[in-house]
Amino acid sequence: MSGMAQEDGSSSISSSPLHLFSLMSLSPGIGSPYPWLREMESEERGLYLIHLLVACANHVAAGSIENANIGLEQINHLASADGDTMQRIAAYFTEALANRMLKGWPGLYKAINSTRITSVSDEMLVKRLFFDLCPFLRLSYIITNQAILESMEGEKMVHIIDLCSSEPAQWINLLQSLRSRPEGPPHLRITGIHQQKEVLEQMALRLNEEAEKLDIPFQFNPIVSRLDNLDIKCLRYKSGEALAISSVLQLHTLLAFDDEMAKKSPASKRVLHMNSQTLGDFLKKDVTSAFSPSPDSTSSSPFSLANSAKMMNFLNALWTLSPKLMVVTEQESNHNKFSLMDRVIEALIFYAALFDCLESTVPRASLERQKVEKMLFGEEIKNIIACEGIERRVRHEKLEKWVPRLELAGFGRVPLSYNGMLLATRLLQNYGYDGYKMKEENGCLVICWHNQPLFSISAWKFTRYS
Repeated sequence: MSGMAQEDGSSSISSSPLHLFSLMSLSPGIGSPYPWLREMESEERGLYLIHLLVACANHVAAGSIENANIGLEQINHLASADGDTMQRIAAYFTEALANRMLKGWPGLYKAINSTRITSVSDEMLVKRLFFDLCPFLRLSYIITNQAILESMEGEKMVHIIDLCSSEPAQWINLLQSLRSRPEGPPHLRITGIHQQKEVLEQMALRLNEEAEKLDIPFQFNPIVSRLDNLDIKCLRYKSGEALAISSVLQLHTLLAFDDEMAKKSPASKRVLHMNSQTLGDFLKKDVTSAFSPSPDSTSSSPFSLANSAKMMNFLNALWTLSPKLMVVTEQESNHNKFSLMDRVIEALIFYAALFDCLESTVPRASLERQKVEKMLFGEEIKNIIACEGIERRVRHEKLEKWVPRLELAGFGRVPLSYNGMLLATRLLQNYGYDGYKMKEENGCLVICWHNQPLFSISAWKFTRYS
């Protein structure tokens, strides 16, 4: 298996020494005169690519454009969007670093991207491919639906608010489960939120067809809006309804820090010194101790969590709806740090595991795999590294931040369903998803690739302030 995530949590290339490469300098002539670079073993090449990426990111963070350009040129001799795991990762990280550099020349950046077109159908296609190729969304839907079924037992009117209504498969499964309830199905209303009208129209069509086939009283209420512009009054919550809220990979988009706050942080220009060592040592040692964590990466105080007024206002608004259940799925990584180097290192670890998931199950030549890597993972990497301020919307955070934030907003934790866990485990076994693991953490669920955490699922309910 290529990549960095292994059964024991160590790197697959942790035994490869870096001392042979430590004597090499980033010089303009190091690329083409050394064709042997392409002939390195995959593990050695992966280690060297990490070394070069970190060095190049340091130059970008320090504003040393000439040295960064030399580094990008060298990396491009080894990177490949259709190569092994580390070659693919390097291709997308260099693109992200180059984009960040280009933003220093707004006219040039806008001219290069002026004809870029992203269609709604392309966005929906890549999300469906991610759903098909990786089990993460399937696991989230299974566990969310089971939690809803158990919390809504005996309820006659159920209202579900879907904060990103784009995948009908989740709710088709729920409709089928509700049909088999001993007491009969409830009247179900789903409020779907999405910024694209066409997506909601497709959702309404598919779900109304399924509900009619199953003879379940059903209503779909579409709201065309981004979360940051959502008017809670549009949710049309009715008295007597039992309310559930589903948020799948959405809440982090509200964590946009003020640009000036990031600029004032001394951490934003910190660089990382990488000594000659193995990649495994680097990931385990240097990432945690070679430089001190950013203030925003360690603090979970009420003050630091309340810094994002948009997030807290949104959570408080959801709390006023008195939901019987809210299930939150988020990426389990820290990509919301002020320091570029912090984000680069966290993103390398996180996306190396995601790319390795696909490497283990999907052929390298697969067009579907390449679309997921480029249009989903690649775009997220680019946003994490190249963007700042309100433009940087990919701001993943770990459970250690979400738990106190949700508690501060007035929500109480609910242990996830044991039956949901069993169903999720069965799915992994039936599909032959080797390498994926699930672990329970204080009533929440963390989905891992081997021992690398990737996604978290937690359940919450309305609680009254004492």
